Amino acid sequence: MKKLILSLSMLCSVALLWTACDKKDEDNSGKARVQVRLTDDPGDFDAVYVDVREVRVNMTDADDDGWQTLSGIRPGIYNLLDLVNDKDTLLADAFLPSGRIHQMRLVLGSQNSVVVNGVETPLQTPSAQQSGLKLNIQQDIDGGLLYVILLDFDVAKSIVHTGNGKFILKPVIRTIFESVGGSVKGVVLPDSVKAALLLMNGNDTIASSFTGANGGYLMKGLPSGNYWLNVRPLHPDFDTAVVNNIVVNAGSVTWVDTVRLRK
Repeated sequence: MKKLILSLSMLCSVALLWTACDKKDEDNSGKARVQVRLTDDPGDFDAVYVDVREVRVNMTDADDDGWQTLSGIRPGIYNLLDLVNDKDTLLADAFLPSGRIHQMRLVLGSQNSVVVNGVETPLQTPSAQQSGLKLNIQQDIDGGLLYVILLDFDVAKSIVHTGNGKFILKPVIRTIFESVGGSVKGVVLPDSVKAALLLMNGNDTIASSFTGANGGYLMKGLPSGNYWLNVRPLHPDFDTAVVNNIVVNAGSVTWVDTVRLRK
């Protein structure tokens, strides 16, 4: 009960964001959420800095057309050697329509460098700076699900020492694509009554959300399991509702029967 009260309190603390959240939910309704993360295999260097500017995807068969820059990009200079031993960092977090991601481009800036024996040397990046390093993905995405594309940077193979004190960056990157958990989707009526939603596993709150302008809700990235939903209307005239036995499977959307609030 204490966890439930705490979770509800946290939800109510962001009540001023309802309008913005409703608009965002409506704009992204039916879309897949795609996160691009960066990780690295160890290399024999003190540090390797890469200047990430953009991440682009192509959801068409055209090699030269159809490219779009992912939103939610986190441009910056990343030390790849901070991202070893299963560590990673988020590069982009975007919503895309259902379909197939054919290719991806990682666009780098000019501030790339390597540190060897305490000496930092610029890394020449002849192609990735202009049009971006092209990666073959060829994976389908479905609306309502969360996907992660992990860019596994092999730094040992990616840095070439020319022998005259110069280093060239020729990125060798392995892409790992995975659907993260499942999703729960449904509607709470009447849609004129705002409701807080707590998805529970036993006494633990696994996910929380609010209903949107049309009473709809969607919670993504959930581990497989059996859940129950606590629906708490933010209006004193309506009672709390509970939905039991919500089964979530990885890679799929579980539709919950419509919840009709009662006075």
